[in-house]
Amino acid sequence: MTEQSTPQDVDITGKSIAVLGGTGDQGRGLARRFALAGHTVHLGSRSAERAAKAANDLVEAEATEIRVHGLENAEAAAMGDIVVVAVPWDGHRELLVSLADRLAGKIVVDCVNPLGFDKKGPYALDVPEGSAAQQAAEVLPGSRVTAAFHHVSAVLLLDPEVAEIELDILVLGEDREATDVVRALAGTIPGARGVFGGRLRNAHQVEALTANLIAVNRRYKTHAGIRVTGL
Repeated sequence: MTEQSTPQDVDITGKSIAVLGGTGDQGRGLARRFALAGHTVHLGSRSAERAAKAANDLVEAEATEIRVHGLENAEAAAMGDIVVVAVPWDGHRELLVSLADRLAGKIVVDCVNPLGFDKKGPYALDVPEGSAAQQAAEVLPGSRVTAAFHHVSAVLLLDPEVAEIELDILVLGEDREATDVVRALAGTIPGARGVFGGRLRNAHQVEALTANLIAVNRRYKTHAGIRVTGL
């Protein structure tokens, strides 16, 4: 196995995962896959009641026992060893600013895609910091910010009939150890690989590429992902 493939020597067994914005499709889908991989997942939402319902629905839908707990975003952030940010773009900065103290010292995985939609379809929005991930890094100076999971179909993540999702998950960041941990986390999704995709300054085009994938999926009525060849 090459260095670029999902790392085998990084042990994330026992790590708890918080998913902020976990009641949305992307958040619930990621939470489901991480829980199926054996992790305890803390599903975060602005409403603790809504988070608890979403968590209970995930648990009840599975034939095997999984550990998913619904909490308000701040409580979920405090509980997670690794924190995935899957909130809507328009609330991204405000939420992270409010959670900076709780997220200090933690690996934060930003998977937010700043997109707009009009009659011509999806398009990338301009972000003053360059990307959602760079905005996260700016407002969370005490956290180990990475970017990943931008191109994973929520439909496939949530579909019990889909055992494996064949795609590469690009992981970006400044901290080599943190990106290796997130690559390992990506590899817990059956069929997926975590691939290092560069530093956070390269996150803009990764986030923006989501608009192209949405266009592909609408045109061909599928749930396409990305594969990097030659690894």
